[in-house]
Amino acid sequence: MKRDDALFNWLQIQVVADARPDDQSAQETAAFFLQMLQEDHALSELAYRQEGGWYVLTAKEEAATFERKYPAETVEFLLVAIENEPKYNS
Repeated sequence: MKRDDALFNWLQIQVVADARPDDQSAQETAAFFLQMLQEDHALSELAYRQEGGWYVLTAKEEAATFERKYPAETVEFLLVAIENEPKYNS
C-alpha cells in the first residue's frame, strides 16, 4: 500500500478507535495500519491533532518530522458511518 494511503487509513481508523475505545475491531485495525507504517514505511511517532476543520497528522521519518493535513469531514466520514449504523451501537 502506498504510504499516503496508509497514512490516511491509519488516521481515519485511529479517530474511530479513539472515539470508540471499546470497539475491539477499530483498535485492531488501527494497530494494523500503525504496524504497516512502522515496518513498511519506516515511520515512527505518529500522532494527530485537530485544528479547526482539519486533522493534522505528524510522523517521524528517520530524523525528520513531517505533517499532512486532511479535511475533518473526510477523516470523520468512517466514524459518522459507524455511529449511524444501529448494529454497531447496541
